Amino acid sequence: MSAPASGQRGEHDVLVIGGGHHGLTCSAYLARAGVDVCVLEGRHEWGGALHTSEPTGPGFCHNLHANFMEFLHIMPFFADFELGKLGARTLYPDIQAGIAFADDRPPVLIYRNALVDETAATFARYSARDARTWQDLKTRANLFEPALAFGLYTPPPRSEPGRPFPSSTEITERMMVSFGLDAELAHKSIRDCIDELFEAPEVRMLLYRLAIEFCGPPLEWPGQGWAFLFACLFMPGCWRMMVGGTHRLSGAMVGACLREGVTMRESCRVRRILVEGKRAVGVRLQDGRELRARDAVVSAIGVKDTFLDLVGEEHLSDYYRRRAKNFKDGPDQVLGTLAMALCEAPHYRSAERDPGIDRAWYQVVGYDTPEEMLDYCRAPHNDRLPEPPAAGVWVNSLWDRTQAPEGKHSLTGWYFFPRASALTEAGWNEVRRSYNERFRAHFERFAPNMTAGNVLAMHLHTPLDQERSLRMREGDFGHGAMGIDQLYALRPFAGAGRYATEIERLYLAGSATHPGGGVTAACGYNCFKVMCEELGYRRVWARDDRLY
Repeated sequence: MSAPASGQRGEHDVLVIGGGHHGLTCSAYLARAGVDVCVLEGRHEWGGALHTSEPTGPGFCHNLHANFMEFLHIMPFFADFELGKLGARTLYPDIQAGIAFADDRPPVLIYRNALVDETAATFARYSARDARTWQDLKTRANLFEPALAFGLYTPPPRSEPGRPFPSSTEITERMMVSFGLDAELAHKSIRDCIDELFEAPEVRMLLYRLAIEFCGPPLEWPGQGWAFLFACLFMPGCWRMMVGGTHRLSGAMVGACLREGVTMRESCRVRRILVEGKRAVGVRLQDGRELRARDAVVSAIGVKDTFLDLVGEEHLSDYYRRRAKNFKDGPDQVLGTLAMALCEAPHYRSAERDPGIDRAWYQVVGYDTPEEMLDYCRAPHNDRLPEPPAAGVWVNSLWDRTQAPEGKHSLTGWYFFPRASALTEAGWNEVRRSYNERFRAHFERFAPNMTAGNVLAMHLHTPLDQERSLRMREGDFGHGAMGIDQLYALRPFAGAGRYATEIERLYLAGSATHPGGGVTAACGYNCFKVMCEELGYRRVWARDDRLY
């Protein structure tokens, strides 16, 4: 074995590969349980998609990936390690989301969870029936949130190749009935669910966009009723904002790890997971050094990265090799991030009917009809750029003045884009050069002050940039498509759906496991719980006041 660098130990109980928020979560709990754990991060900074930078100019802060912290209020890690005391301060905007229009139509707005009637009032401008439907469904969603939390933060049942799989669809059927809906909706597409329950085109448009961006599956694929419940009923209304940018959350997580005694090594890229006799025993780094793991190795990175690149096909069964190679990355959750440094925040035409749209945290802009929205959502699945160049944007400096210079604003947003491999590098360079300006010109129809003179600088982070800078294959922030074939106990596939793998003492803790992408900290938390079961670690996660 190669000698470790001076001052660094070459052996630990557990080695964790990847310092994203799932890897940090698993590491902190392991250390609290008395485990000697070392986390290895290939980049020079921690947190993965919790990434804040200044690409448009000094003082203009942009969260280039994760922005909406949907789960902090139910996240065990946030409470158990008191991240608020380590610098993770949050804000909770009243108006969570809204859609603006280019004509004189009023906006449709979604308020935070407790303000169900305020949301219903904006729906009622277009449909009294839609307002009543929202009041009923959102009230139920608020009541069922503990059940959602239990589902997120509990490992799924075991699934084995060649045996009947635990069905997420059966769970969705029961949830539909609990919401007073027909069980058949579990088998329908997201669009079918929205269209059956809501009649106003303006309401449908906002829900379409929320569903495709905050969950992932194509709107018109059957069998995605779970995604309607999750993305349209549970998700809108619970979003928190990190004061100072999302990197403050990763900073607090790192602080928690250090306080618990985790060994932290950055700029430390793993080249190989060492396997001896079908058991993971350590890693080899890019510089040739080897680190040994007395108990286990945890991979908090992607499926192909773990099995094909680090473990190696020679150590895999035919089944694992086949499933890893055919694991789907994107295009469900592939986004391009736009950033603009502004003199003024957008002022929408729709604000003349309701000024709340100017203060909505997430602002959907660029669509006039449901047909435009649907075609926009279909485009990336056919490897083409969406038209018109619409987006969902946020202006965090409206609430947190630390995120832009005095008197200025920072706007960030997401385009729904095709996979990184859909275009050549030259093609993405052209998108980077021209797409933002085309969007700005289109934006001006909806917000007349979004002139060229109002924009001081622009930046576009493409899916190719996401792949290269954040190690997200195809630019897929979920580290794997969210179809029913890659969900729940089948995420990433049968036999690996409960965090343990066919390689003894090799565990998975990244977003390719249940429950998937998003800043939940659930994958790392659930992985730790399974390690407690199998390796006998102390159950430091267990609390009398929490079911999960």
